[in-house]
Amino acid sequence: MSDLAKTPKPATDTPPVEESAAPVPAVDPRLLIREEGLAGYWTEFKRKMRGGELGSLPVVIGLIVIAIIFQAKNDHFLDASSLANIAVFTSGLGIMAVGIVFVLLLGEIDLSVGSVAGMGAAVWAVLSVTHGLNDWLAVFIAIATGLVIGAVHGFFFAKIGVPAFVVTLAGFLGWSGVQIWLMGGEGSINTPEGSVVEDLTGHFFAEKAAAYGLAAVAIIAYAGSLLLDSRRRKAAGLPSRPVSEIVLRTVVVAVLAGGAAYELNEPVGARGLPLALVLFLAVLVVADFVARRTTFGRQVFAVGGNAEAARRAGISVDRVRITVFAISGMLAAFGGLFIASQSGGATKSLGGGNTLMMVIAAAVIGGTSLFGGRGKVWSALLGMLVIQSIQQGLNLLGMASEIQYMITGAVLLAAVVIDSVSRRTQKSAGRA
Repeated sequence: MSDLAKTPKPATDTPPVEESAAPVPAVDPRLLIREEGLAGYWTEFKRKMRGGELGSLPVVIGLIVIAIIFQAKNDHFLDASSLANIAVFTSGLGIMAVGIVFVLLLGEIDLSVGSVAGMGAAVWAVLSVTHGLNDWLAVFIAIATGLVIGAVHGFFFAKIGVPAFVVTLAGFLGWSGVQIWLMGGEGSINTPEGSVVEDLTGHFFAEKAAAYGLAAVAIIAYAGSLLLDSRRRKAAGLPSRPVSEIVLRTVVVAVLAGGAAYELNEPVGARGLPLALVLFLAVLVVADFVARRTTFGRQVFAVGGNAEAARRAGISVDRVRITVFAISGMLAAFGGLFIASQSGGATKSLGGGNTLMMVIAAAVIGGTSLFGGRGKVWSALLGMLVIQSIQQGLNLLGMASEIQYMITGAVLLAAVVIDSVSRRTQKSAGRA
């Protein structure tokens, strides 16, 4: 037999090669766990605690403890007038804290917000009161002034390479001098009665429909956003929140919003819904949308997490940094108008004192990391609620201001310690 005959014939029944399966989209395991019901939630909670992902839990627990302690010491702490004071005094500094949240997300700091707030108030007062410019136009120019100042700080930081600490410290000193120069020899300019700035903290919507209507809008908008997000995820073939979770979250928001509206409307001495609170919430909603739902917001987190990696991914790091500092300056000037409204006018010292420390403390206490890349816009609200609740409670108890500073400082230190321990735990768990 020839060698050719011995050569084995190629197999003819070899099965055809199957086409490669379509790539399976990555699925967030946390959403899969939620589909397990209560057991899944408990598993998820334990995973977060082990991984150091505490979120807003320490702040919420702190607020509950603060409310219980001060209500036990003084039964007027949760009265309508007391809660209205907390809401009004939270607003101005809270708006400034929103800008600081964006800066902290970059892993940087802005030490100029106090002097920029004073500049905003001084520009408005000089233009509107001294020179008789249209009140609304003066307000717009004051806020635009803060935006330009912030952009200048961002330019020196991003383009020239001067550390943000140095740039904003120089701004703190320099703009304080410009503020004093603008105010002239008088030293203060009183807020005219009926002006736009006076209404920022002095106007209350006495109609009960205002507070209840705002609460209803908040509930419907929140539930709608959850349902829309669930529909989009289902359309993309991704796990989504179960209906039970959406209902539970909506009920919690409804209780909080409805309870707040009731306290602002119904008890004896209630003045209604403060305009300051409405504006603060509007700033929070817009800023939260920008941070979580826009390309720019994702770029801010990326730059704060790792600037070099963000640059290699094609992100214009310089543009993001300049924009963030411009936002901080704009919101600082806007917050300065609230401070002028509360104090009755613009002064040479407006924005000084502990303003800067309170604003930074609010962002950090609320849960924004000092190390960049981690935090939420709503932490400005939570942090300011903690600070103002402590101040309001101590004022009702007749405590001296130095006691307030010591307690606020201790709370700030505790927040930073929690943040540091959380980051260390996340690194140990491989989640940093």
